[in-house]
Amino acid sequence: MGWTDWQKVEGEGLEFDEILYEKKFHSELQGGVARVSVNKPKKYNVMTLRTVDQMFRAFYDANHDVSIGAIIVAGVGKHFGTGGDVEWEKWGLREAFYNRYPHNRLVRTSRKPVIAMVQGYCLGGHNHLAYCCDFTIAAEDAIFGQAGPKVSSPADGFMVPYLCRVVGAKRARELWMLCRRYTALEALEMGLVNRVVPLERLEEEVDKWCDDMLALSPGCLEILKATFDQEMDGYAELGVISSQFYPDWFDMPEGKEGGAAFMEKRRPQFWKLRKREDEMRQELMRQYEKEKK
Repeated sequence: MGWTDWQKVEGEGLEFDEILYEKKFHSELQGGVARVSVNKPKKYNVMTLRTVDQMFRAFYDANHDVSIGAIIVAGVGKHFGTGGDVEWEKWGLREAFYNRYPHNRLVRTSRKPVIAMVQGYCLGGHNHLAYCCDFTIAAEDAIFGQAGPKVSSPADGFMVPYLCRVVGAKRARELWMLCRRYTALEALEMGLVNRVVPLERLEEEVDKWCDDMLALSPGCLEILKATFDQEMDGYAELGVISSQFYPDWFDMPEGKEGGAAFMEKRRPQFWKLRKREDEMRQELMRQYEKEKK
């Protein structure tokens, strides 16, 4: 009740093709909310560096608009999203995607509270985007999960241990290391989301949460958000750990195999590659021992 229709935000520096940026306002409470939606429904709303660049500009605008009290992150179409574009990442651009200003970091540095409005698939990068938001409201058809080890896409930095704060260490390791998928009700049970509603009521439920926030002191909410987010400050930045273990990961056969298998719609041959590498090492050792004699 009392909400205007969504209006597309336009202006210099706000021309977008991979996201949809909108605002609406409450006639009684006066304040408004912004909505940043990944707008690539035919590709399950996968993200590239271009997507995150555009999200950054929308977040910047919303955070500097004194009339905005909250930001909603969403996906156009049937799905919230399925993470990074594997086809795009195979060109070696993944590190730029995660290390420039990751989409999670946009939530972390946002002055305004952020709500994830989730329907359909919420996988990979979209899943950790959702659980880094201040609140996550899910439709009954939502499916959550990580996919990194399935597609040879390792992750480290704050977004991995931060999940321990959300669901506990055991569940966090299960989510990240086993790549299982979870229904909305399972996600609610483990604390991954705040509320689950029928799909047709999803936007209505998000509006209610925005109603509650707009009725409160926006300055106090900004301080509280920053206080909660402060716990992430001690976590390592992205890429620090993976660069120590595998500095050339994306040039290695195993680093390339997951994405290639996904694109070719086949089962990855991770252990076959490891066996081949071991055989090569053994052969080198035999040659070395032979030369020593």
